Amino acid sequence: MNGKRALVIGSEGNIGTPLVRHLRAHGYDVLESDIRSGWRPNYVMADINHPVDLLPAFDWKPDVVFLLSAMVSRVTCEQAGALAISTNLGGINNVLQLCRRANAMTVFFSTSEVYGPDVDPMDEAIPNPRPNNRYGLSKLLGEQLVEYEVRTNGLRAVTLRPFMMYDEEEDFGAHRSAMIRFAGSLAAGGPIEVHRHAARSWLHVSDALRAITAAAVVRDYAVINIGHPEVVLIEDLAEMIRIELAASEDLVVVKDQPARMTLVKRPMLERQRTLLGIVPQVSLADGVRRVCQRVRERLARGEQAGG
Repeated sequence: MNGKRALVIGSEGNIGTPLVRHLRAHGYDVLESDIRSGWRPNYVMADINHPVDLLPAFDWKPDVVFLLSAMVSRVTCEQAGALAISTNLGGINNVLQLCRRANAMTVFFSTSEVYGPDVDPMDEAIPNPRPNNRYGLSKLLGEQLVEYEVRTNGLRAVTLRPFMMYDEEEDFGAHRSAMIRFAGSLAAGGPIEVHRHAARSWLHVSDALRAITAAAVVRDYAVINIGHPEVVLIEDLAEMIRIELAASEDLVVVKDQPARMTLVKRPMLERQRTLLGIVPQVSLADGVRRVCQRVRERLARGEQAGG
């Protein structure tokens, strides 16, 4: 048991929830924090835009802070642009100041959306990425806040740029990852919309958690992509899921990609291998089987795929 204290800000999300379990299983003493209301031991309800409510969490003296809280989603951040900027810059700045004063290692969750549509492959060494939506822009500016605190005030930190992650336990919903949306809808007999010529790589949550945890012990500041090397067309992913679930071909509707999205996301993963020591272990084929099997079980017990 390592006995280290980890504060997970954004503990109620689809990454935060399994991350808390993973850290505890590996010997961390974990304190959770999120904007969602709730009362239980080792949980602090707080909004990063109002940092005074986070003071008890930092009085606890965490050794490492996993900073996952943010306004997410391309669509949401365009609709609520002011809130996206205030949260993903001002809120992040609030937490960084608390991390610096607590001398806590900071693992900042950014996004692959920072690269924009004109970069292939997506290399962390690119000096000036040009995101094409407000979500990616706000996260890129958040990265720059982290780097500034590292450079000028000695913050210990690392920035992660996650590509597509998936989890068979991910919440159902219209704005979730394509993996869970496709499986949930097809398993329930509903249609799915697939973007023509779009391509992504898919990292299973078990591999993602190993990478996130490894980031907590990186010595020098770095920006690190985390993802899977196998890049596939979304049309091919949909077909894999359709076949696994024995769903009708008529349920798959192929359309052009909406505005402000990136057609192909192909990550460079050398830093993931060398700095984090992580090579993904779950193949896409295995991951699709896991997701489809679990989705069937969840629907059978009464969960709603559209909820």
